[in-house]
Amino acid sequence: MVALIDSDGRGVHDMRGMSVTAGPVVKTPPAEEMREGPTPEEIQEPILESLDRTITAVITFVPPLLLVLAGWQMWNHELRWRDVAIFLIMYIPTGLGVTVGFHRLLTHRSFKTSPALRGVLAVLGTMAVEGPVISWVADHRKHHAYSDRLGDPHSPHVDHGVGWRGALRGLLHAHVGWLFDHTQRGSRERFAPDLLADPVVSFVDKTFVVWALLGFAIPFGLGVLIGGTVSAGLEALLWGGAVRMLVLHHVTYSINSLCHFFGRRRFATEDHSRNLLWLAPFSLGEAWHNNHHAFPTSAFHGMGRREFDVSGLVIAALERAGLVWDVQRIGESRLAAKAL
Repeated sequence: MVALIDSDGRGVHDMRGMSVTAGPVVKTPPAEEMREGPTPEEIQEPILESLDRTITAVITFVPPLLLVLAGWQMWNHELRWRDVAIFLIMYIPTGLGVTVGFHRLLTHRSFKTSPALRGVLAVLGTMAVEGPVISWVADHRKHHAYSDRLGDPHSPHVDHGVGWRGALRGLLHAHVGWLFDHTQRGSRERFAPDLLADPVVSFVDKTFVVWALLGFAIPFGLGVLIGGTVSAGLEALLWGGAVRMLVLHHVTYSINSLCHFFGRRRFATEDHSRNLLWLAPFSLGEAWHNNHHAFPTSAFHGMGRREFDVSGLVIAALERAGLVWDVQRIGESRLAAKAL
């Protein structure tokens, strides 16, 4: 079992995705070990695979159709500011639920917080409809354990061929194709036993459908409240529900695909992770992806004045308010040690 250790020797995650104790700096594994794939215990056995693929297809392909409806609405009617406002009211909190909650807190333990706030962040992330929280975390921990090699659930670089056709196949797989491929999904028992044992997170995971539906009920209710009609509620449901989910999904998918293919590498890593400046505002700071892979437990992915990181700013604000603590930061010496 090979541990991933930050340059100061503090344990981050072992190759099974769980925390390890502090120890000496571990050298890069030899090439033959890097080629090894995951064990069968690390892969989630599919349950009701056909139903899962059908639901995934509906969630993936219906919102683009509704986007066509939204375009028709904009062409034939003036886009109302209330719809834009409701879009942002839903996009930012649910996006932060994914970036701050699912990712930086629950996957990487970048800070600590109370059970109540942990539950709120898990609910907000679930309202983004990117899957149950524990499955999301298990897949992402497995991604870090096998980043851009056999075992990575969504690498654009593994077994997709060469040349521009191989590149396109890889990008398509990393963007949406992996959602329908269950051969490398992360085992919840292996990669997220801590969350299975967490009563708050486990409850949110088991009630996924409730929170996903709430993510659509809220914009509908806001539309009725502000616009005063059911028609206004349906318009708000379109923009704050379907279009919001579509945009947020493809921003998240772009981290998996584009940020392992295009952009700048600021730090040395054993994968193809890259920073993509233009995607950073839309992803609330997640597009500083090479920074993140270099220092996975950092609460802040933007590691410079010009690297705008909304999620990091939110964590810093929560820290000042006393709502989170033990926030993980990267010192200048560690940054310099991995800089390219």
